Order: sequence, then C-alpha cells, then structure tokens
Amino acid sequence: MAFILAGDFRKGVTFQMDGQVMVIVDFQHVKPGKGAAFVRTKIRNVITGGVIEKTFNPSEKFELAHIERKEMQYLYSDDDLCYFMDTGTYEQIPINKSDAEDALKFIKENMTATIGFFNGTPFSVEPPNFVELQITFCEPGVKGDTAQGATKPATLETGYTLQVPLFVNQGETIRVDTRTGEYMSRVG
Repeated sequence: MAFILAGDFRKGVTFQMDGQVMVIVDFQHVKPGKGAAFVRTKIRNVITGGVIEKTFNPSEKFELAHIERKEMQYLYSDDDLCYFMDTGTYEQIPINKSDAEDALKFIKENMTATIGFFNGTPFSVEPPNFVELQITFCEPGVKGDTAQGATKPATLETGYTLQVPLFVNQGETIRVDTRTGEYMSRVG
C-alpha cells in the first residue's frame, strides 16, 4: 500500500478519503505569516463526480488509489452516453457524457483518448495533449490587419470555440493544446 502526504498533493493525484476515491482538481500550498501552513484543495469524487473544496494539514496521510489507464478509441455519442472501444479486444464501453464533457471539446470520432478506471469502473476521459482539428467557422482575416497578438474567435469541428490569430482562416486545420484549450499553430 502506498501513501501520500497532503503536502505532496499535485493535480491529477488520486487518493482515498473516508472510503471514497478523490482526484485533485486544483491545489494551493498556503504558508501564512502566523500559524501553521496548510494545503487548500479542490477535489472531485471520481465515482459521483461531486467537487468539494477542502483544506488539509500538510502532514495528513492518505492511501493512494490505484487507477488503471487505458488508451481507447472514441466511437460516437448518443443522448447521455459516449462509447469508447478497446482496440485490442474490440470491447465497447459506455461512459456518461458528464464524465467525458471536457474531453469531448477536443476529440472527434475515431480519435484515441485515455480512459481512467477505478475497480473496473470508467470515471474519466483525457484527450491527447495536442490534437489537430479543422476550423468550421471564423470571421475572415482583413488584409493589412496585422496587429501584434490580435485574436478572433474560431469554432472547431467539435463545437469548441477558442481564440486564434487573425491570419487563421475557416477551413484550416490547427493544432490545439488540450490542457489549456489554446491555439498552438496551423497544420500543413
């Protein structure tokens, strides 16, 4: 059994607390001028999806939760579920759309994503760090409009909208950093 101290918390760490499996969504180490240091966190229950804010003493000890991660291919979605396939066994698993919501901004059908499992139950979907997607709508760039750092909104084929430089046009394929949701470069 492996343990972690609250003072070692980082984003994405999964641990067990009060019989529940939690994942760190955000954290901040606080060292006030007076009094003891503490760790302020935002944690999500991996099974229920509920998010809470909690403060920990840095010396508190928790058991790490063993999370299995599998690369799976995104097939399609219907009303409430998304379907992913294990490319080795061809087994298809349904995942609640609410658990995959953030990833669906960046993945389209047939793309690969990393699925997180706890005790055989899927609870999270992570897109690749970088994806290449086509712009389905954005205003045309105006010739001569080259203001440094100026951006405009663009809608991707997944429906996600982000800011892109003025020189990027509708129909082009761009590279996106899925961790920040930001434009990286044009492709091709």
